[in-house]
Amino acid sequence: MFLGIVLAVVVVVTAIFSYYQENKSSRIMESFKKMVPQVATVVRGGDKLSLRAEELVVGDIVEVKGGDRIPADIRIVEASSFKVDNSSLTGESEPQSRTPDCTNENPLETKNLAFFSTNAVEGTARGLVVACGDHTAMGRIAGLVSSLEAGDTPIAKELHHFIKIITGVAVFLGVVFFIIAFILGYHWLDAVVFLIGIIVANVPEGLLATVTVCLTLTAKRMASKNCLVKNLEAVETLGSTSTICSDKTGTLTQNRMTVAHMWFDNQIIESDTTEDQSGIQYDKTSPTFKALARIAYLCNRAVFKQNQENIPVLKREVIGDASEAALLKCMELALGDIKSLQLKSKKVYEVPFNSSNKYQLSIHEWEGSHILVMKGAPERILERCSTITLGGKDVPLDEEKKEAFNEAYLELGGMGERVLGFCDAVLPSDKYPIGYKFDADVENFPIKDLRFVGLISMIDPPRAAVPDAVAKCRSAGIKVIMVTGNETVEDIADRLNIPISEVDPRSAKAAVVHGSELREMSEDQLHEILRNHTEIVFARTSPQQKLTIVEGCQQLGAIVAVTGDGVNDSPALKKADIGVAMGISGSDVSKQAADMILLDDNFASIVTGVEEGRLIFDNLKKSIAYTLTSNIPEITPFLAFILLSIPLPLGSVAILAIDLGTDMLPAISYAYEEAESDIMKRPPRKTGVDKLAVAGFFSYFIIMSENGFLPGKLLGIREKWDSKSINDLIDSYGQEWTYQSRKELEFTCHTGFFVTIVVVQWVDLIICKTRRSSIFHHGMRNWMMNFSLIFETALAAFLAYTPGMEKGLKMFPLKFHWWLAAVPFMICMWIYDETRRYILRRNPGGWVERETYY
Repeated sequence: MFLGIVLAVVVVVTAIFSYYQENKSSRIMESFKKMVPQVATVVRGGDKLSLRAEELVVGDIVEVKGGDRIPADIRIVEASSFKVDNSSLTGESEPQSRTPDCTNENPLETKNLAFFSTNAVEGTARGLVVACGDHTAMGRIAGLVSSLEAGDTPIAKELHHFIKIITGVAVFLGVVFFIIAFILGYHWLDAVVFLIGIIVANVPEGLLATVTVCLTLTAKRMASKNCLVKNLEAVETLGSTSTICSDKTGTLTQNRMTVAHMWFDNQIIESDTTEDQSGIQYDKTSPTFKALARIAYLCNRAVFKQNQENIPVLKREVIGDASEAALLKCMELALGDIKSLQLKSKKVYEVPFNSSNKYQLSIHEWEGSHILVMKGAPERILERCSTITLGGKDVPLDEEKKEAFNEAYLELGGMGERVLGFCDAVLPSDKYPIGYKFDADVENFPIKDLRFVGLISMIDPPRAAVPDAVAKCRSAGIKVIMVTGNETVEDIADRLNIPISEVDPRSAKAAVVHGSELREMSEDQLHEILRNHTEIVFARTSPQQKLTIVEGCQQLGAIVAVTGDGVNDSPALKKADIGVAMGISGSDVSKQAADMILLDDNFASIVTGVEEGRLIFDNLKKSIAYTLTSNIPEITPFLAFILLSIPLPLGSVAILAIDLGTDMLPAISYAYEEAESDIMKRPPRKTGVDKLAVAGFFSYFIIMSENGFLPGKLLGIREKWDSKSINDLIDSYGQEWTYQSRKELEFTCHTGFFVTIVVVQWVDLIICKTRRSSIFHHGMRNWMMNFSLIFETALAAFLAYTPGMEKGLKMFPLKFHWWLAAVPFMICMWIYDETRRYILRRNPGGWVERETYY
């Protein structure tokens, strides 16, 4: 019967788990389907057709324009100022230009391929379909994600292992003593009852509820700190993490291009890249800065979306190129109300940026004449200039000035920043009056001998809290690996406290591995890099390579957390021991594949998660240690009952009252325990005589002795004691006992044994509060635990003294001094454990820690 119930429970749990996994996988695939474009413009047989994306075949010619979603993987055959947003696939922060030219052997890096489900930002293009559906880059990622199986979490593995041990011990002891009882001549029914009693005493019935409640409470606490936990066990997994593989764009960085530096008046000016604009400020009154700012906001096609006046500038949505959006926001912060400034200088002509000229030009009405403003690749801008402005004065652009420009350009470029050059020219009103028709085809306006004004460089800056968070991860013994689809990683890594050294590879702590190098590496070579370097940056990695890196870390025994926000991160998120997606910038696919979502997109929240994860494991250990301490005093009465043939000291009902009653709330109260002071200074975890039993028997013998049965009289008396036909059993003082009166005394002993366990568990609850710190330092600030002490005592008293309990639960009232029998044992236990912890603190890693630290 019991085995049948267990099997039924296992079948139901397995079915629920299978349904959960299938449902989870289907949700991931549904999120991929949302990315499928609805219709596409196709050229077949010289005719233009509008077809559903799934009807495309390899060899079709498709036309796309700004605002469209790419309907398949296409090879560009014609393009005009065509740019695509590849951020979801490669992590690039800004749109990438696409041309018919093959520029790289790597399909993800060449300019003549555009990929399914990415967005066309601007321009137009015509392309040849080279892959459809599951064969596209995005389709292969979807297939990769759906084929991956998430393994058990560390805590699930350990709980399964623990349950196997407990079950094995319980069944083994039960069967062994069932056989012994049978050999000693006990009736088979008595032996079966004894078997059940041994199993019940061994199995901590409240463990499942305790673990579930602890994880749930922690998940709720995490949610209040912007960490949404999708899988309860993920809470603890993050605490046991030894390696974090983090995507760069949108996770470590802000995922928005931002002006970082400016070079004008022959000096580099640092801009404020912080999220809350609390950083360095610069002089905005310089005539040269005003000229540079004018070019930046006039030669700019980006515009703010409507009705955002009450939103902070940096959080406003912009229509346009990421770099131009960065310039627009910078000038809005510096000058304010850029829109009115632009309206005062009406645009009359424009030459868009193209890959051959590498500059953008616009002409505006200005002070009764026209002003030409230009921005683009710094070297292309410089070659068109003959003068440079310094301190508000125009001076010839001689070799000395060009050398200063080159130094600044190299310095800014060396920081991993995208650098643009800016120049202008005031057009004379007599030659170019208002209403003049400008035409670039005939070049009826000057595009040479212009005035160079300065340089502006942009980056996707790191999040404010990330450097400190990475440092905390290191102090906690966690390796942080940056995995990105971008090339410009060295400076970002340095800003994030992930140092990279150009030294002998074997002796270096840091390493930078490009995707092309990773492609040629063997498994052993990858393992050597992961094993020997403490700081690693993987650049220009494909989704498959990100997955390979995660698997490599896991093969070396690491518990791996992966953070990311793009579709390209989803395979790694699914494969990791715990996947962490971004709640704001994250794609639907990445959120479905992950186990945890950071609602504020803040990498620093992971540190909170690690601390909470370690705390919950600590508290679960304490809770389990507390729960298991009552197992020995629950088993030994049955052993004494068989081996010493004494009246049963503790019944099965009393055992259940302990496991499911008085011990339950104290065990759960550990979920509210505060972290010990060294919790984030420890490395990640790798995956004596029981005084309660002595105290229980002490109470048992006291109650028996006070009622006439001295210990010596009890030995071997069990058979007569349990015989219903004997109603004149003689005690140590010659008194006769009927069967009914003997059983009342036995049940009183059960109650006394039960109460003694409860009383000694008071001090055990306090002892298990800390694993190393003294209770005097840690304190008793856990009010749930304080309440549980009162609760279990009140429950024990209720069971012992409530009228009618003697008939239902076989509990009988106790004399007050029988409660005090446990006090000496409480004191001894407390002194022993305070001494043990004192030795642990004074001699870390010593014999006492190796043998007693759990």
